[in-house]
Amino acid sequence: MGKILIIAEKPSVARDIAKTVGANQKGDGCLMGEKYVVSWAIGHLVTLKEPEEYDEKFKKWNVATLPILPDTMELKAIAKTRSQLKILHKWMNSSEVDSLICATDSGREGELIFRYIYEITKCKKPFQRLWISSMTEQAIKEGFAKLKDGKEYDLLYRSAKCRSEADWLVGMNATRAYTLRYNVLLSIGRVQTPTLALIVEKQKEINAFVPQEYFEVQGDLDGFTAMWIDKEEQTKIEKKEVAQEIAKRTKGEKAVCSRVEQEEKRTLPPLLYDLTELQRECNTKFGYSAKKTLDIAQALYEKRKMITYPRTDSRYLSDDMKGKVQKTMNLMGNMEAFSKYIAPLQSKGNLTFTKRLVDNGKVTDHHAIIPTDGRWKLDSVSEEERNVFLLVAARFIGVFYPAYQYEVTKAYFTVQEDTFLSKGTVVTNEGWKGVEKALIPAKPSKKKAQEEQKLPPIAKNQLFDMVKTEVLQKKTTAPKPYTESSLLSAMENAGRFVEDETLKEQMKDSGLGTPATRAAIIERLLSVGYLTRKGKTLIPTEKGMALIAVVPKELSSPQTTGKWEKGLSSIAKGTMEDEKFMGSISRYVSFLVGDAKSRKTDVTFPEEKRGGKGKRTPQNTLGKCPVCKKGDVLEHSKGFYCSQWKSGCKFTAWKDSLKTNGLELNETMMKELLEKGEIPNMDVALSQTGERGTAKLVFATDGSGRIEIKDFMRN
Repeated sequence: MGKILIIAEKPSVARDIAKTVGANQKGDGCLMGEKYVVSWAIGHLVTLKEPEEYDEKFKKWNVATLPILPDTMELKAIAKTRSQLKILHKWMNSSEVDSLICATDSGREGELIFRYIYEITKCKKPFQRLWISSMTEQAIKEGFAKLKDGKEYDLLYRSAKCRSEADWLVGMNATRAYTLRYNVLLSIGRVQTPTLALIVEKQKEINAFVPQEYFEVQGDLDGFTAMWIDKEEQTKIEKKEVAQEIAKRTKGEKAVCSRVEQEEKRTLPPLLYDLTELQRECNTKFGYSAKKTLDIAQALYEKRKMITYPRTDSRYLSDDMKGKVQKTMNLMGNMEAFSKYIAPLQSKGNLTFTKRLVDNGKVTDHHAIIPTDGRWKLDSVSEEERNVFLLVAARFIGVFYPAYQYEVTKAYFTVQEDTFLSKGTVVTNEGWKGVEKALIPAKPSKKKAQEEQKLPPIAKNQLFDMVKTEVLQKKTTAPKPYTESSLLSAMENAGRFVEDETLKEQMKDSGLGTPATRAAIIERLLSVGYLTRKGKTLIPTEKGMALIAVVPKELSSPQTTGKWEKGLSSIAKGTMEDEKFMGSISRYVSFLVGDAKSRKTDVTFPEEKRGGKGKRTPQNTLGKCPVCKKGDVLEHSKGFYCSQWKSGCKFTAWKDSLKTNGLELNETMMKELLEKGEIPNMDVALSQTGERGTAKLVFATDGSGRIEIKDFMRN
């Protein structure tokens, strides 16, 4: 009887499986045993061919060759992992092997990885499917006892294949069509474009925001503060005079406590980490990008072997993991770094597992991220690895702790005809927060003082002196730009941006991208010049804003993703034929190409300059050229010029051209000149005499871009 070839998605997973099935002999790209040969992919080994590999005519980008719709999508080996594919090809077609077991990740992409390998190697041997949610030895053994015929997952493969081919068709055709239309390289994708649209829409809200001034009155009741409130308990006062009058008439008066409300509140421990939540926390606490967090977590998983598989979208554990969790907790209890926090749990005996922890129905391809049951060397890891591991460890311990409990007191005071409200909070039980605070010190809170203050004992009808009052001048604040943390949340919950209720329901399970791909999508948007990082925030560039302005809503709306996911889900369930889905994709691609061809070209994209190694880097435009009216004004190290200089526009303004007038022309000044045509009341000196005064700056009328001084007035 021949051997059985097991194909895992990664070498680390293959080693775990090999250990369980007794394949301990090392081979070339595999592990061998008496019954099994265990080998692996390295993620995707196979991909779809490029357009020019179908026909040489597609090598040159040309509108006339669009849309590109191959009759049959063909596969090719990925060059950098070709050697491992050759190893798999040898074993899959070897006379020593009778059958195969697909042990790639239990999900759509894992299925695609195996099936593409199976197809490109022209393998015809029967195969079974190992479908497990965790990598414990017990789970692997149970999975092998319940192997299913590979054909039972044909629908899942068809869904995955449609996703792959649809992404190719949309991305390849839309990128070429809009690039050719606007003569600037525009990268377009099914997920990256609606993700960019979220950021652009938020930026539009920020740009359109006009701050409104308002006032509040704060009273000092000899040791604690209270805020004036209206009948709806709002503190905002529109007119300063009204606020001043309230402050004046209440200062020095007696404040009578009209009522006291006390409420016990509790916050349950948060769920365990999936990748997206871990990325959000790391961005908030440490400022790590989503990609950086993923890289660190992957190192902790593969190299350090300190955490479980990180590319998961589940925040729960499977029932078979209870023993492993208990073992891991006991091992951590023997470590100095954690023993103090685990001792209270051990004193109660075995751990208590609730539905917030263990729920087989909510474990998808993989369970939540937790520490492994190995022995870790915390002193040998980098600071960044330590930070991420401590987050995972603190959450793992904290979920078994009681709720965070606190008491909120609201005291209402009557001061003649006015009402003041004082709030105070007292923590009664740190619970799980105590663990996280101890292991990961938090940054100082930015909460308002009146929300943090501890109130003295206050009884109804008790009198207090309003020692002093103060009018606080404030302004409404603009919407906050996206950080990677808030963008990951928006991508995960993209359904809330969809109006159609059916699609909204569908997108509860999908969102934009997957936990494993969202970091790459953000990095892609940055690398192609659609976004820039400013501290923790993500800001769309002019190029990114322009792209969303020129593509149709069908391409930039999360609703399209919702429709796709609904269709792909229907294919996986057997309620939709893949031919019907791909037919709709072909029509969609034809629509996009037609839309690009008919689009007006009045939207201008910023000209790009060459960076290192031939890469293009985007340039910020400062405004429309006042001379040719077509180009954009750009900046270089010595001055400002028009993007249409190759076409003969002579606009040039040197930064040191006003040096004799005591001025240095800068970006802010140029923007104002381009927007308003002048800058009034500038403090200048006359170049001939050195006399100082005020004047306005304007462009000279000779079409050169030169700046002139007009209407000089001596100081």
